[in-house]
Amino acid sequence: MRKKIISPLTFVFLIGALAVSVFLNTRLYALTSTYYRQLNATRLDPLGMSAYDTNTVHKSVVDPDTKLVVFFGDSRAFRWPAVELTLYRFVNRGIGAQTSAQVLARYDAHVASLQPQIVLLQVGINDLKTIPLFPERRDEIVTTLQENIAQIIEKSRAQEATIILTTIFPVGTVPFERRLVWSNAVVEASADVNAYIRDLGEDDVIVFDTVPILASASGQVHEEYQIDLLHINQAGYEALNQELVRILDGIK
Repeated sequence: MRKKIISPLTFVFLIGALAVSVFLNTRLYALTSTYYRQLNATRLDPLGMSAYDTNTVHKSVVDPDTKLVVFFGDSRAFRWPAVELTLYRFVNRGIGAQTSAQVLARYDAHVASLQPQIVLLQVGINDLKTIPLFPERRDEIVTTLQENIAQIIEKSRAQEATIILTTIFPVGTVPFERRLVWSNAVVEASADVNAYIRDLGEDDVIVFDTVPILASASGQVHEEYQIDLLHINQAGYEALNQELVRILDGIK
C-alpha cells in the first residue's frame, strides 16, 4: 500500500493553523488569567483601599499658592499623566477595573482626605462593559452609573472642590478574544451616559468632552491613540492634556 504524501501546500497550511491555534490559546489563557487574578484581588479588597496610603497628606494641602488636582476613577484615570504647571500639583487615585460603585465608595478615603481644590473624574466603562453579559439589566446599569456619578459630584461639591467631569472615552477595535463578551450595546450606552454627562455642567462642574479629541470619524479611538479596546496611549493623553491645561487656566 502506498503511503499518502502530504503536499507542501497542505503542510504549510497545517503549520499555519497550528501556529494560529497556539497564539489564540495563549491569548485566551493570558486574558483568563488576568481576569481571574482581578476577581480574586477584588474579593480580598473589594474597594481597592490598600492601593493608596490614606494616612499621607499631600504637600499641596498646606501650600496656599498651589492647587491640588486629583485624577480619580478607573484605569483610564490611573494611566492619565500629570502635566507640568507651576500653580498646580497632581495626585493620582485611579484604580484599574473599578466600577463607578467602587470609585464612589472610596471617595472619602482616597480623595476627600487630600482636600483637593480640583477633582478630575473618568469612570464608567467598567460598568457598561458588563451589559453584554447582563443585557436584561442594561437600563439598570446605565441608571446606576449616572446616579453614582451624581453622588461623586455631590461629594466633591461638599468639599467646595471643582470637579472636571470627563465623558467616557470612546473604545478601540474589538479583538477576537473579546467578541463573545462584547456588543455594540456598550457603545450605545456610552453615548447615552455621555449625553447625560454633557448636561451636568455647572459653575463647579466642568464637563471635559474627550470624544471629539479621541474619536475618529468611525466613532472609535483614533488608531494612533489606541493601545487596546479600552485604553489609550501616551499620545492620546498628550492630546487630552492640551485641553486640560486650557480648562485649568480657566478655573478661578
